[in-house]
This record gives sequence, structure tokens and C-alpha cells, in this order.
Amino acid sequence: MPTLVDSSEALAVEVSCSDDALTVVLNDGRSVSVPVVWFPRLLKATPKERSEWDFIGGGIGIHWDAIDEDISVASLLRPERFMRLPDRRLRSTLLPALPRGATPPSPRKRRALRAK
Repeated sequence: MPTLVDSSEALAVEVSCSDDALTVVLNDGRSVSVPVVWFPRLLKATPKERSEWDFIGGGIGIHWDAIDEDISVASLLRPERFMRLPDRRLRSTLLPALPRGATPPSPRKRRALRAK
């Protein structure tokens, strides 16, 4: 079944991914760059795996088959609506999730966890 795309919807036309950033060029001329730490699978992927992507629905998203990752253009443009963003210390992406009621690790323990 074909995917319908709203004509006002921005589409990806070019994608690049470094160790630090995912950059997507849109058909309206904008370029969106977000930290790779937002996407743990991309963060852990090899440079070769990051470079092997395909468009979804003519550019409404990007798919990486080797790491089973899908990212929509909408989520890059409005991340607050689609994903949990890290707080200012990147705690949610650099540290494991804590069970309810657990106390967060001390600053020394957090540094040790980040170094792993």
C-alpha cells in the first residue's frame, strides 16, 4: 500500500551521521542536526552501519536495516513530541534507567558509569 505524504510535510533528501551528530537535509532547504546520543542504536553502530540507510515513505523517515533503527523527520523537527530528551546533564541517555523509588548514583558513581 502506498504511503500518503502531506504536501506540506518536509521530506529528507540527504542523510549523514558522524560519531557525534545525525544531520538530515530537507527538501525545503533546511538542515536538521541532532546529537547521536539521542539514538542509542546509532551511537553504538559502526561508521559503516551508520552510512547504510534507506528512506522510508519517500523521505518521511530514515531506516537503518543493520541496526533496526527508524527515525522520522517529524521526530527530528519536534523531538519533544516524539522522544524522551535527555536533561541538561544527559542523565537519561548516559546512565541506566533507575527503578521507581531508587536514589540516583553519586556524582563519582555517575562519572564511573559514563566511563564504561
